[in-house]
Amino acid sequence: MSGPRLRVGVLALQGDVREHLAVLDACGVEGFGVRRERELASVEALVIPGGESTTIDKLLRAFGLFEPLRERLRAGMPALGTCAGMILLADSIVDGTSDQQTLGGIPMTVRRNAFGRQVDSSEAEIVWRPDGTLMHATFIRAPWVEALDPAVEVLAQDDHHEGRVVAVRYGALVATAFHPELTGETRVHRLLIEIARAAT
Repeated sequence: MSGPRLRVGVLALQGDVREHLAVLDACGVEGFGVRRERELASVEALVIPGGESTTIDKLLRAFGLFEPLRERLRAGMPALGTCAGMILLADSIVDGTSDQQTLGGIPMTVRRNAFGRQVDSSEAEIVWRPDGTLMHATFIRAPWVEALDPAVEVLAQDDHHEGRVVAVRYGALVATAFHPELTGETRVHRLLIEIARAAT
């Protein structure tokens, strides 16, 4: 892509950090692991990877990143959340733990572990609506969207699970229930990059 190289952070507390960094590199942007507030302040967009949403929530608070990250999201920083990242970007969740918090930002409700346990992980071909083509999606203990505000754009649904919504966009925020970083897929990250370039 033309233009200056973006600095895109990957929240590096838990999850598929290296895989996301590899996709960002393939997309021609600078990817950085983010563990501290000063690192968060240095990036123009952020990827919140999959992992365990309750653990990431606790680590965000332990590292003093929860409030700074929430404020940056509220201020319009572009972000992509995959799997656990989708949960963290949702305004509300179903089947979370009693003390679990989300960063919020997308007016939707997601169901945690909706696809079942690790052994119920699956793969499916879904239609990526931004370009109307098929995308191979890997779901690992994945959430799905239970309800969403009409202003939230649906990017993909899983027809193998009653048309459940598995990818959305709301303003500068993108979230997927699946793991594009595990299949060499770049279109989701390129959407984040496009949003970040427009914002800068």
